[in-house]
Amino acid sequence: MVINTADLNSSQQEEIAAIFGDRVNLSKRERHFYCHDVGALPSMAKMMLGNTDPAAIVKLRNEDDIVKLMEFARKYSIPIVPRAGASSGYGGVIPTKGGIVADVNLLNDIVSIDTENMTVTVGAGLVWERLERKLNKENLSVCAMPSSAPAATVGGWLAQNGIGYGSYEYGWSQDTMISARAVLPNGEIRDFSGDEMDAIIGSMGTIGIITQITLNIRNKEDTAIISAEFADPASMQKALQAVKEAKVPLWSIAFINPDWAGMKNEMPFSTHHGEPVVEDRPELPKSYICNFIYPESRDVSALENIITSNGGKVLSDSISKHEAGEWFRSMKVKRLGPSFIPAEIIVPLDKVGKVVSEIKQKIDLPVLMEGMVAKDGNVILLCFIPHSERSFKFNLAFTLGISIVKIAEENGGRIYASGLYFAKEAEKVYGSRLNKMLDLKQQVDPADIMNPETISGKGILKTGITLSKAFEPMMRFVGNRSGVGVEKFTKQKDIEADIVSHAYTCAQCGYCVEECDQYYGRGWESQSPRGKWFFIKEYLAGRDKMTQEQVDTFLACTTCELCDHRCQLDLPINDSWMTLRKELVLNRGKMTIPPFEIMASSLLKERNIWGEYLKNREEWIPEDLKPKIKDKAEYAYFAGCTASFVEKDIAEASVRLLTDAGLEITYLGKEESCCGIPMLAAGKWDVFEKIMRMNIENMKKKGVKTVITSCPACWLVWNTFYRQWAEKLGIEYNFEAKHYSQVLEDKLDVLSEKFVKPLDKVVTIHDACHMGRAGGIYEPPRNLIKAVPGVDFREMEHNRENGHCCGSVLTLVANPEVASVVGNVRLKEAEDIGAEIMVAACPCCQVQLRIAAENSGSPVDVQDLSATVARSLGYDIPDTTNAALTAWLTFDQMIHLLRPENMTDLMVELLPEMMAAMPAPLRGMMKMVKYVPGMDLMMKPMMPIMMPMLLPGIMPKVMPEMLEAVGRRVQMSDDLREQMPDLMPEAMGNLMPNMLPQIVPLLTPRMIKYIKEEY
Repeated sequence: MVINTADLNSSQQEEIAAIFGDRVNLSKRERHFYCHDVGALPSMAKMMLGNTDPAAIVKLRNEDDIVKLMEFARKYSIPIVPRAGASSGYGGVIPTKGGIVADVNLLNDIVSIDTENMTVTVGAGLVWERLERKLNKENLSVCAMPSSAPAATVGGWLAQNGIGYGSYEYGWSQDTMISARAVLPNGEIRDFSGDEMDAIIGSMGTIGIITQITLNIRNKEDTAIISAEFADPASMQKALQAVKEAKVPLWSIAFINPDWAGMKNEMPFSTHHGEPVVEDRPELPKSYICNFIYPESRDVSALENIITSNGGKVLSDSISKHEAGEWFRSMKVKRLGPSFIPAEIIVPLDKVGKVVSEIKQKIDLPVLMEGMVAKDGNVILLCFIPHSERSFKFNLAFTLGISIVKIAEENGGRIYASGLYFAKEAEKVYGSRLNKMLDLKQQVDPADIMNPETISGKGILKTGITLSKAFEPMMRFVGNRSGVGVEKFTKQKDIEADIVSHAYTCAQCGYCVEECDQYYGRGWESQSPRGKWFFIKEYLAGRDKMTQEQVDTFLACTTCELCDHRCQLDLPINDSWMTLRKELVLNRGKMTIPPFEIMASSLLKERNIWGEYLKNREEWIPEDLKPKIKDKAEYAYFAGCTASFVEKDIAEASVRLLTDAGLEITYLGKEESCCGIPMLAAGKWDVFEKIMRMNIENMKKKGVKTVITSCPACWLVWNTFYRQWAEKLGIEYNFEAKHYSQVLEDKLDVLSEKFVKPLDKVVTIHDACHMGRAGGIYEPPRNLIKAVPGVDFREMEHNRENGHCCGSVLTLVANPEVASVVGNVRLKEAEDIGAEIMVAACPCCQVQLRIAAENSGSPVDVQDLSATVARSLGYDIPDTTNAALTAWLTFDQMIHLLRPENMTDLMVELLPEMMAAMPAPLRGMMKMVKYVPGMDLMMKPMMPIMMPMLLPGIMPKVMPEMLEAVGRRVQMSDDLREQMPDLMPEAMGNLMPNMLPQIVPLLTPRMIKYIKEEY
């Protein structure tokens, strides 16, 4: 039988690592992120489950991988828990017996689209939203999809079996799926179709790992929606029954109750960079609101009469439009929770009014209800009771979910799914299919390797649920008196109150995961936004620590804001991580990403992050342009560091375009400093403030009213951050900020007459995050490149607000290898549409994408937008690709050097000088290691204590030799090499206190060896 496996032994670890390489993760810290699903369990239930951390996570690419994993699991009787979007809350992905979490998200390809038979075959790990997007390009669509489509996978919906959008016309998920392919625990790869499908539908990963699914599809049609309100559930039920009897050709029917509508009205407006976003959000009536969805081509003229004749009222188009935009944002109201107690039930349509009324009558706490009507005459009711998981009362109120299930059962209904928590209800859920499932399970998995306890249940938890159901009236009496009111959050462990609130509010739905560049760049749950929110909860509860590794996870986020755009709760994720950067680095003294210390030193000394001399900042200006740049003007061009020192074509081209368009501009020249955003992102907010003050003051001296940037990050700083900081610090600030593309868009009539050189290329555009999602600037750069003659412009799959991040700057500085993965995702999109040139309107994006292209050999030519346009105007703008790659090489080598293992190598090289720099008595004691038995053993625990005390005195003495050693490892420009004696001491002084705990364990044995053999 399967063995409860909390950890793999050393030989098993070596074996599984040899099979799967870097696609297996054995880190104890990482494993903890895979111990849960979307549901927040009460503390008593968690105790019943025990330790649910897996022993390993393996990312699977194909069926061959799965066969090997099954063989490994059988060999050692280790449990396997398949996991995809983890978007359900029934315990289907919780490793109650440890073992291996089998991550199937990489099985996400579209195998084939058969337009003749109207089917599509896909990998089981494909997310519904992505499938629908791909099909829409072929003018096709899925038949039905779950309400969690932005995160749920095709295989997950089959393994769960459910009702979603489209189920009114097409039925349950199983009704839309023709066949499935799975790898079984005995190593067999089997295809299921027809009645055979009964054995795996809703099996929750207990039979095997589903790899492929073939499902029905339909022609794409634009949908319309009619929303209606009803005063009570009885009249709503009558209307729904009348719609069914009249065979009104609807695609989907969904509804919410008055409590849900009321909470929607109370939702706070979303914020962007701390400022409220004005939304056109209609007030919903506190009624039962039904949304009737149908393809526009269909005749649903009978619907309005059915609504009104059953006491309903058709709502305004503005409400219908709003509700259509909320299709996949059901959990949005959790923002007011912060926690939800769930109860998901299936009831017959002819009893839905009675069930809803009884729930309202018997449950005293507010119950939010969302319903979806299925083709078979059943209705799924998703019920949620707002509460707080931080309160002990959460344990008591949680049992109200059982009361709701009991109400459903008394009216011919049942619980929606069984799973780990309601295993005792399996027969009611599966009916005759249960025996088929259990028979197949016995045949192919007699040792119960696959997801044990998920269908059978966990003994103590099963007993607890049974007792709660037996004593339901008493439990309901207690639960009804266990409300908590409005949850008040305060600052905890120096984490701001709003961040604490967001951590508990996060629905863990996974909408933020798949498109997060940190997730697909590194591949592990800890890197995703929901993983970070989960960590914060664990940290606040004392179950995890704020290690440097976790600090690095917050720091490495590229601040692309895609998670903000995707979050169905509108949580200000990016702003929260920025606030944490300040707390962790500036206030707590945690280590920032090491290269930022060199940048900070360069910034304070020479006002740029590239280690170049300030005196060279304006060398990018050609002689013929200098007279066109005024000493004072209303418009100022702000070049930024990268355009000034590395990709000088951007600065030159931008100014040529602006002056050709008729603008009179000024420029700060040697008075210009870096905008400071790298320091803001690095958590070094004190440095940011110094730089900000200089830039604002110098711009005022020039009489400037509008700052024009070529760098989106610079635009974001001048448009938003400087303004906000100035207000906070009491600094006068009256500047407007614009990206050059915004200015030139209004001057295209002037520029269009000057184009002399057609491009004749297929061109796409990369949307820079810091002016796209951060500022909504999408059309100006497009209109600018489209104005160039001979441009065949094509959009990448992910564009505008959905555009993927390039992977710069923070990931590029933190982990260049990961940045290349992220950049290649973007380059591959360009290749897929046949683009020859990808233009970027951002210097940093351009650097990163050029590096990624160089590393991968991508044929896509990454060029600057302004330079490309200027060349078509006849200007000889140089290509700076080689300059960018050469400049980056220095940082690439510096990043490599500043890793603990490489810094240890450097310090070993400096051991003779370090020993000589130690106080004489200590040197004598060190020599005793050679002669006194056991002295080396005593030295090991002493070094972590001694080194932090010794290093401040040693470092200045060995700095010349250290600089020489760095010079041998890092290729530097002459200017940077000259400055290193000034930059390195301060940078190392800031780094060493935090790096030493990582270096000392590596350095100590090598130091002992050196003393014994060479000293």
